[in-house]
Amino acid sequence: MSNIVCFGEVLWDVFSTYKKIGGAPLNVALRLNSFNDNVTMISCVGDDANGKALLVYAEKEGLDNSHIQINKEFKTSEVIVSLDNTGSASYKIEFPCAWDYIVINDPILDSVKSADAFIFGSLIARNNISYNTLLELLDGALFKVFDVNLRSPHYTIGILKELMERADFIKFNDDELFEISRNLGFNSDDLQKNIEFISKKTKTDTICVTRGGNGAILYIDETFYNNTGYKVLVADTVGAGDSFLASLIHKLLKRETPQNAIDFACAAGALVASNFGAYPKISNKAIFELIKGSG
Repeated sequence: MSNIVCFGEVLWDVFSTYKKIGGAPLNVALRLNSFNDNVTMISCVGDDANGKALLVYAEKEGLDNSHIQINKEFKTSEVIVSLDNTGSASYKIEFPCAWDYIVINDPILDSVKSADAFIFGSLIARNNISYNTLLELLDGALFKVFDVNLRSPHYTIGILKELMERADFIKFNDDELFEISRNLGFNSDDLQKNIEFISKKTKTDTICVTRGGNGAILYIDETFYNNTGYKVLVADTVGAGDSFLASLIHKLLKRETPQNAIDFACAAGALVASNFGAYPKISNKAIFELIKGSG
């Protein structure tokens, strides 16, 4: 069992006919928790019905929510989610909201310092309060996992570069990798060359890039590991990348081989995409059956 802290946004994903609790760091935390890791969530909700319901849900799922702060001035976040005819999602994210105002304190610092991994994303850096808290927490973190989630207009290349340089592990999707590389002056259509460029530019030796239905590629210590994906009928892609990251980190922290880790993560992400919502229940048995069934 690994001790993991996730930092960032917690929110409600609002679809056309329903809403579900989400936010990339929370989705990652929930999936890690389902693998019996010891997971703490650091975030902030409003003093409102949505915030209370979110706290109850996190506790019911077994997460340590003692570091989810309550802000009386700003409301719990809601994100409007639109799905196209392939199940791919786009997002309208309100600003500001409660998770833009996560404040530093000694208990969350201690929690991060004692963790095997500290997982954070790029969206939380859009406001100075939470961003400055993040920078302080990074100073004390042992293994820093940066989950790049480009949500226009909520990012700048300068901040992304700083966070990549602070990270020990960076996860992108392929579009994000190419966009950031171009903005840093590297123009190539070769995925592996872009990964090597980012690794050298940021001095980060572990990078993972997801490729939607085409699987993912993992780069560790100048070696590439590939998975070409698992064929499923896509319901929606919300949260698939988050479960992928949680599954990958879970296996890597258990010292599984990189190939086994990326195979497991791709299967978990595919199963999530075959269900509706960011956190459908999936079992280890289902993950291994998908891997085995794909040969």
